[in-house]
Amino acid sequence: MNTNATLLRLGALAILLAALYFAFFKPEAAAPVKQRADPNYFAFVRSMEGTRPDGELHQNGADQLVVDAELGHLFDYYLAGLGEKDLNAIKTEIERELERRLKPGAAATAKRLLDNYLKYKGALAVLERGLPASRDMAQGARQRLSAMQQLRHSYFSEQEIAGLFGASDAYDNDAIARLEINSDTTLTAEQRTAGLAALDARMPAAQRAERDAPSQVLRLEESVRELRAQGGGDNEAYRLRSAVFSPEAAARLAELDREEADWQRRIDAYRTQRKELLGSSAGTQAEAQQRQLQQLRDANFNVEEQRRLGAYE
Repeated sequence: MNTNATLLRLGALAILLAALYFAFFKPEAAAPVKQRADPNYFAFVRSMEGTRPDGELHQNGADQLVVDAELGHLFDYYLAGLGEKDLNAIKTEIERELERRLKPGAAATAKRLLDNYLKYKGALAVLERGLPASRDMAQGARQRLSAMQQLRHSYFSEQEIAGLFGASDAYDNDAIARLEINSDTTLTAEQRTAGLAALDARMPAAQRAERDAPSQVLRLEESVRELRAQGGGDNEAYRLRSAVFSPEAAARLAELDREEADWQRRIDAYRTQRKELLGSSAGTQAEAQQRQLQQLRDANFNVEEQRRLGAYE
């Protein structure tokens, strides 16, 4: 397998493994993972086909809206469709989703927050265009975050700000603090290490779990590869994975193994057929040869799969 293909497979595996970690363990501060929708789920725009709207909306015992980051995730999910739909259409669709999921009182509160959220986003775009350029990346990031935080007070209460943005601010503050330490040329290596360790110690457990999740699952998969190299089979791999993750996650990873093995088998067969075709059609006109190659691709792969073939050709 060539280098590009290997990198593509490793990148896709890392992303899927991290997604599986969040899907089955759901750390409180984890970013939302778009879930596969039911086959007949309505796709608001083409780019959202096959996904389910982000945001697990919550209501308390009195059917009042719980304002948290999930509400912002829902808003942002639909706002990602700007360009495919205009803002009014997006706002209408979000309101329809709020009415579908929430009791009337909670839906009314969510709609009010949506109005303010859209105003805030518009004002934020104007604010960002007016921010002074900074040659210091950490300083520029800190100034931007501070300006964003100040702007929010014009649109939300303190409680709403904490609910909607508290988790993301914690991540941003931590990232900027690390950037400041790493870019501070006055610090010795020991001081830099101590500063980063202090940030690690202050990091909430859920945030640390999310940060470490990709490396954790990649270490696990390295253990699975070593197990298979020593003669271990699917059952042993399942037991190893289920000891770290849930049985559901272990089963999904086993399914991924089967899908990857099937993909590699089809790729190997395709490359053999492609080599034979190119050898037998060496004297054929380029246009006719490309037509034959496309027929070979169509016979072995669907349209989505064909987009991945460039790395293997």
